[in-house]
Amino acid sequence: MIKREVLGRYRGSVLGLAWSFFNPLLLLIVYTFVFSVVFKAKWAGAVSTQSHGDFAVILFAGLIMNNLFAECLNRAPSLVLSNVSYVKKVVFPLETLAVIAFGSATFHLLVSFVVLLIAQMIFLGNIPWTIVYLPMVLVPLALFSLGISWFLAGLGVYIRDTAQAVSLLTIVLTFVSPIFYPLSAIPERMQIYVKLNPMTFVVEETRNVLIFGKSLNWSLWSIYTAIGFVVFVLGIAWFQKVRKGFADVV
Repeated sequence: MIKREVLGRYRGSVLGLAWSFFNPLLLLIVYTFVFSVVFKAKWAGAVSTQSHGDFAVILFAGLIMNNLFAECLNRAPSLVLSNVSYVKKVVFPLETLAVIAFGSATFHLLVSFVVLLIAQMIFLGNIPWTIVYLPMVLVPLALFSLGISWFLAGLGVYIRDTAQAVSLLTIVLTFVSPIFYPLSAIPERMQIYVKLNPMTFVVEETRNVLIFGKSLNWSLWSIYTAIGFVVFVLGIAWFQKVRKGFADVV
């Protein structure tokens, strides 16, 4: 079903699945031009001699992680509503709809990573060995994404405004997460509030292990993973509780 979900997005187009590669490539080119050529932006804390593409690569690394989370959240409120036949006509494990959406988003994340690694070799000239920690960074992100997706999927059936509210929320989260700027750029007294956002850890650690060659912060990883597991369990519990009334509402 994840395969069908991925292929269905590009069904009927001339380039087909190739769009999944060209989309992030085009975004990276645009970011490189706007931030590095037009704004001549430099990333605080990075190497002193930055090339035109350094800022774009660092920004893109955080953005593609945020895109996975945002895609899962934006799709969650309509997961059940867009699959009414699974609710009324067949016996189907509805909780897997969130897993399918996450799997589809993860596929596009992996394609974007290929584009990122190519750009990193071109602009930065190396890929540090600490990239081996990257799958571990995805663990708390997966837990948060699935847990919140289950909660929103159940809520979206009963409150149809959920989709609009979540769409606005993901835009806000994109700008309050350290994606277009490093966490160190935020006043120290406000950093504690930014760290409450799960994407802060994911974005910062992705850059550390993928670009800056730093080891994973295991203490923070343990905290965010534990919180993510709680969100995961509460999310599936909520979904299983409210799913009993889906057939009466949809």
